Amino acid sequence: MSFTRVASLRFLLPRGVQVSSPSTARLLSTTSYETLLVETVGEKKNVGLIRLNRPKALNALNSTLMGELGDCIDDMNEDTAIGCIVITGSDKSFAAGADIKEMAAKTFQDCYKSRFLENWSRVSKSQKPVIAAVNGYALGGGSELAMMCDIIYAGEKAVFGQPEILLGTLPGAGGTQRLTLAIGKSRAMEICLSGKQYTAQEADKWGLVSRVFPVDQLLPESIKLAEKIASMSQISVAICKESVNRSFEMSLQEGLAAEKRAFHSTFALEDRKEGMKAFVEKRPADFKNN
Repeated sequence: MSFTRVASLRFLLPRGVQVSSPSTARLLSTTSYETLLVETVGEKKNVGLIRLNRPKALNALNSTLMGELGDCIDDMNEDTAIGCIVITGSDKSFAAGADIKEMAAKTFQDCYKSRFLENWSRVSKSQKPVIAAVNGYALGGGSELAMMCDIIYAGEKAVFGQPEILLGTLPGAGGTQRLTLAIGKSRAMEICLSGKQYTAQEADKWGLVSRVFPVDQLLPESIKLAEKIASMSQISVAICKESVNRSFEMSLQEGLAAEKRAFHSTFALEDRKEGMKAFVEKRPADFKNN
């Protein structure tokens, strides 16, 4: 079954534009996955929760899991009932890395012709915000997957790292790029060139993660944040997410100009009118996502 993918928002939005069409949304309850456990959670069932589910492999990321994850993210983007997405693993392992057994026999020709790892970027291209709730190991591809998300919350026993150099290779799904942007060149060099692991507390101190929680509080706190985000206008949230992401790709002046245009575009939205009207009337806003 195929679905029409939601087109990227443009900064100038016509009045009444919708983030997605409910007629194209796949019902999550009817979708089964080999490597994922998926449900909607929260008081209003407006948060999509994705659990990586390869326990015997410590949630190692193979082609099946990443393909299913991309499909699931795409479907959640098309479901108007979902306003935010949470990705998590188990208490022992978020994801211990890419599946080495699957990669070991590959050649340069294989990787080049198949564009190996290219489809992993589907997570980072989600229009709706994605929160990584990281407990246990987040190594190699696991760390890279967390960094593809918009916000990282970590359990106090989480362990991060880019150990690819120990295998005679290097990070291939954003590790050298996103890690450097998040924590700076010197620390990223130390981690990527030595394979050194680092703790949740260090990741918090360096700015890689937003907050650190006791293990049993991590998922509830992640869902709590996701519910808060999901209560906002989905269109305004998507525009804001796009604006923040552009800050990594533009000069300050270019970014400020793009931000101003994004801000102006919200004045075409009924949700912006409702939000300001609700503020003046001292009541909660009732966003309709249009």
